[in-house]
Amino acid sequence: MLVVISACNEKDLELVDPGKLSPESFFKTKAQVESAVNAAYSNVQTIGLWTRAYFFMYDLMGGDAAGNPQLEADKVQYWKFSFDSNHGNMGDYWESCYRGINKANFVIGNAEKINEIPDSQLSPALKKKYVAEAKFMRAFYYFLMVPRWGDIPLITEIPTTPDGFPKSSKDAVYDLIVSDLQSASTDLLDKSAEVVGRANKQSASALLGKVYLYLEEYDLALAEFQKVYGKYTLAENYFDNFMDETEHTTEYIFDIEYDETLGTGSLWGGPAGSGQNESTLRGQEYGWNDWFNTYPADDLLAEYEPGDIRYDETFYTDGDTFEGDEAQRTIRSGTPPEDVPETEIYIPLERQAGWRKYQNYYKREKENTNSSINFKYLRYADVLLMMAECENQRAGGDQDVATDYINEVRERAELDPIGPGLSKAQVFDAIVHERRVELAGEQIRFGDLIRWGMAADELASQGFQAGKHELWPIPNREISSNPEITEADQNPQY
Repeated sequence: MLVVISACNEKDLELVDPGKLSPESFFKTKAQVESAVNAAYSNVQTIGLWTRAYFFMYDLMGGDAAGNPQLEADKVQYWKFSFDSNHGNMGDYWESCYRGINKANFVIGNAEKINEIPDSQLSPALKKKYVAEAKFMRAFYYFLMVPRWGDIPLITEIPTTPDGFPKSSKDAVYDLIVSDLQSASTDLLDKSAEVVGRANKQSASALLGKVYLYLEEYDLALAEFQKVYGKYTLAENYFDNFMDETEHTTEYIFDIEYDETLGTGSLWGGPAGSGQNESTLRGQEYGWNDWFNTYPADDLLAEYEPGDIRYDETFYTDGDTFEGDEAQRTIRSGTPPEDVPETEIYIPLERQAGWRKYQNYYKREKENTNSSINFKYLRYADVLLMMAECENQRAGGDQDVATDYINEVRERAELDPIGPGLSKAQVFDAIVHERRVELAGEQIRFGDLIRWGMAADELASQGFQAGKHELWPIPNREISSNPEITEADQNPQY
């Protein structure tokens, strides 16, 4: 046997299962291409992102939510800005994004193989579209990261060695984000031709506009938003945006998609983005009739003007009907009496309000852990308010035009329009107000406060420190595993 084996050609001993797919044999069919692209989307559905960590991070840090006594210690750290580089979910956020980037790079890096598929099996337009989706998602993940960490590793290909990647400048990362979204907005399908849930031309333009806004390139941002303006309308009913059955409204641009009927077996899994993870825990975590780990911050409730219908569409408050309860009891806030009437149910802990937005209580009494309600990442109302900001901030901007955009949003809220003739500062204050009440609980405000330079004042009572908390700490697990990043690369004061 030894003689026979030693005489064999070495290649004959490299056994390969011919039925098993490999990167070299992949990208032969439309189904394979689509599955690879779908994988790039999947990393938003992880514990590190929208399945559990993301909403806690941004709602608590942005001051839209406050923590009840039962809030877990690692979530309290968001609220009090007491986290460090060992924070588990911050590491999960980082890893979720880079795994998503890796999956996008796998598609982009195999564009030539995709183009070799016969046109009869996959049309040239669809070949471009699938690669463009991967570029959209790569830009999306990098945009989730660079405002939070600043300089980060810039990875555009599948790693082939364990050498690791050093940090690149945030400017270089933004350059890639812009380039990817410019390409995507050219090659993606129009929203009229694309199925809901997938990126399209308009979502790429809207995201690119948001990126330019963060870069304070107001004219460039406005030009991108103009490609979206008028192609959408505000949903007639504000709350339709936040119900499972009606979430893809006329103002939907790009959602974080969930559908629990597709499977939830990996709900509590890690950041890998594999398996069935079609449910978010947000409803269970925030629900006042469930875990009730957070409640709407008092100053958020005070921000609403009298008569603003969004108040009742965003929160459950005293006197509301608990629709999902068979008895349809009346909801009460404050101190419950010794014997609560059977016709009433009290918001726990004597809170003024509980969340209605993103809750399933309109149809059931308990959240039952799983929720399919999508998260709004980009919707038309947000774009209108960003357009107002661009018009107000750009050189030579017209404040009356800016207020017209704001008033489109206010009209649905059944509020009086803002009058003409306001100063730039007055319009800016109106934008700050309108963004908070329109987008409450949608994980927007923290990013707004950081880019406006207002976080140190607005979040001082929570422990925010200027010069430190504008950025998050690079996860210690990255420093430990990446030989190109050391403690010397850590963000300031961590």
